[in-house]
Amino acid sequence: MMKPEKVRDLDDQELRRQLQEMNEQLFRFQFQMAMGQMDGLKKARAMRKDRARIHTVLRERELAGGTK
Repeated sequence: MMKPEKVRDLDDQELRRQLQEMNEQLFRFQFQMAMGQMDGLKKARAMRKDRARIHTVLRERELAGGTK
């Protein structure tokens, strides 16, 4: 799980790259869970929270009008 301070230290391009990777991983987790493998449930939940945290930081920066 990513700490909010770590997320804020990254630049927009890096945050978008991490979002892309998380989206791909979540897709794989959802596919595995549909097949009955529930091993990644906690990791998927943590990843969804990290994605939300990244989206929040990107939106804050967008509203502030500046990019890091």
